Amino acid sequence: MPPVRGADGPRGPRLRAHRRAAVSGAEIVLDARILSASNATFLGRLGPEPVVYKPVAGERPLWDFPDGTLARREVAAYLVSEATGWGLVPRTWLCEGPLGTGMAQVWCEPDPEQDAVLLVPAGEAPAKGWCRVLEGVDEEDRPVALLHEDSPALRRMAVFDVVVNNADRKAGHVLAVEGGHRYGVDHGLTFHPEHKLRTVLWGWAGAGLTAEEVAGVQRVRTDLDGELGAALGGLLEPAEVIALTDRCDRLLAAGRFPLPPAGYPAIPWPPF
Repeated sequence: MPPVRGADGPRGPRLRAHRRAAVSGAEIVLDARILSASNATFLGRLGPEPVVYKPVAGERPLWDFPDGTLARREVAAYLVSEATGWGLVPRTWLCEGPLGTGMAQVWCEPDPEQDAVLLVPAGEAPAKGWCRVLEGVDEEDRPVALLHEDSPALRRMAVFDVVVNNADRKAGHVLAVEGGHRYGVDHGLTFHPEHKLRTVLWGWAGAGLTAEEVAGVQRVRTDLDGELGAALGGLLEPAEVIALTDRCDRLLAAGRFPLPPAGYPAIPWPPF
């Protein structure tokens, strides 16, 4: 994985240091398979550090994403996250694991006392601090509401999803950890050159971006002309890098979150 400079400075040395550790001879030891994942996903250890390992050989073919590319897209998403300066994606890299080439990602333990996305009975939705995304009925025809928290941390993730064109931001792909930080995981379905944005984080649709959010997108756009662009060139197709650049330009020009387009499924299924 080519080294890339983090937008806020300190992340660059950390990324380079981890690259050295990843290629120094340490091997991933598998502990368990995560059966709820749609692709082959394992929990293992790299030395003392718990990691998630997804071998390319275990990827399920998708009609709209080329075979054997999901691991590289996960790494590309991490690099873009680092370029924002927001640290949204746990440290991720390509590796040679027990089942061949794949991606490895540092395991992040969510806080069981926190939820960033909720599905609640429609009449019990909290009034403050939450964004209402949609209402519907559950499998027993009871009215329910899909909500997510209204927080700067989750707004940054929503901005990131627009930039990388995330086609699969389910509720379970948002990890609420201690201290209020929010991590996003499972970024295999990203960077498609066509519009694919499907997310449960639509609560700010049409709202203006904050100065911090604009600055994060601008850092990505600037670094696409430098080390980030060079690194992504080894992970994505040229058309995908061009589309990423165009999305940054459009988002900066608009200065606001996009609206879900008519006639396109805007929510991933299942949302949880």
